[in-house]
Amino acid sequence: MKFPVALAALTLTAVPSASFAQEQPKAETVGEIIPQVKSRDLIGTFGGKRVSYTATVKENVLFSEDETKAEAVIVTTSYVATPRDTSRPVFFLFNGGPGSGSVWLQMGAFGPKRVAIPGDARDDGAPPYPILDNPDSLLDVADLVFIDPPGTGFSYLTEGTDPKKYYGISQDARAVADVIRLWLNENGRWNSPKYLGGESYGTTRTAAVVNELEAGTFNDVGLNGLVLISTILDFAGREPTPGNELAYVVTLPNMAAAAYYHGKVQAPSVEAIVEEARRFAIGPYASALLKGQDLPAAERAAVRAEMARLTGLSETYLDQAELRVTDQRFYKELLRDRGLTIGRLDARYTGRDFDSAGETPDNDPSFYGIDAGYTAAINSWLRETLGFETRREYQSIGFEPGRNWDWTLGQGRGAYLNVAPYIGKAMRENSGLRTFVAQGYYDFATPFFGAEYSLNRVGIPQDRVEFHYYDAGHMMYVREEDRAKLSRDLRAFIRAR
Repeated sequence: MKFPVALAALTLTAVPSASFAQEQPKAETVGEIIPQVKSRDLIGTFGGKRVSYTATVKENVLFSEDETKAEAVIVTTSYVATPRDTSRPVFFLFNGGPGSGSVWLQMGAFGPKRVAIPGDARDDGAPPYPILDNPDSLLDVADLVFIDPPGTGFSYLTEGTDPKKYYGISQDARAVADVIRLWLNENGRWNSPKYLGGESYGTTRTAAVVNELEAGTFNDVGLNGLVLISTILDFAGREPTPGNELAYVVTLPNMAAAAYYHGKVQAPSVEAIVEEARRFAIGPYASALLKGQDLPAAERAAVRAEMARLTGLSETYLDQAELRVTDQRFYKELLRDRGLTIGRLDARYTGRDFDSAGETPDNDPSFYGIDAGYTAAINSWLRETLGFETRREYQSIGFEPGRNWDWTLGQGRGAYLNVAPYIGKAMRENSGLRTFVAQGYYDFATPFFGAEYSLNRVGIPQDRVEFHYYDAGHMMYVREEDRAKLSRDLRAFIRAR
């Protein structure tokens, strides 16, 4: 996107210190690494309240078991209200991937500054990208700590460190839990209310980290709330492999929402069409898929007709697909007659492929439409305003973790990953723990019906789980109205402790 406001907007609410450099904490050598710490005092208005705060970017060093080797450097960016108040909640956040830096939640949703990109499904264009005050930041109700796990953001593994020790569900969760404990130690916040949250794979990480914090040892870190944004806990819902019918069931309501948005189906509202799609998906559609080749012709015809009505796809196409349309095919097929594809992260976005004859789209227009603006913003904010110095590239989406990731939970066998039981266990063992779930209707990466399915299983206390829905996609906060709504919803959740 193209904007007239320059990046100089970063400094509008800064409270200048007597000497930026002089206020930095004295460097402490850890092994052969000198951890970098940069702080700056600032002020802003969040949730209608004027808040003075200290922004701190810090390198946290993790060691080998015998404490002889520095293995990982994990960068945290914290925003703590001043004067210090230990009764304030602390909210620990991270993004997903695995391999994604905290840039998305930090510069898009909850940090004190945000990058201004279009919220109406247009691409972000060319720089400069305005970096603005973010009145929707949660700093009025909680101190914020953004964590970049190894291989994301500016965080990294030291030379000679085996990636297998950090790149995996449990391994990564242990590292994040260690950093949380370090932060609590250094900031004297062990008895503060604590919230833990993430986006996308960050919700998977949240489940794994709460297992480390509340169940992994007898030295528990008690939590007040979990925040799951664009939730993926049970990966069976994202794997349309032969014989796995669940993936088709949980995605169908998303197809109905996208078809409604692009005018392919008629309904009073998106809420109305997805409710119809939910009932159909879990009822007649699921039943038809489970019957396989025993499905009677009349029942097949009825299911095909209703599916066409809800998704905007032709009955001929649905018949050819055996009633099983992968999301990749849907992105290409829904608007094929217009020569357009739709987005995976946000189905409101449209793109144009090299040609319109393919089975799947060339790329995801909802990702390439936003990434440049976010990457520019986080680098400008951390390097130029907060003074963090490094030659390392900020990994908005780092590929090294994903290439080396251990998805087995240490079980050494192939299976669909499901970490929802971790959340159930934590909630059963902590009667004060509540869970907040935020889902976008147009998000195919982490379908809302899949989140509902995974969190209404046996063993998860339903009276302490609350769902909130947004008229956007995976990163619902790119839409101004939904960023404000998400902020209001989370403020209410945190205040209700």
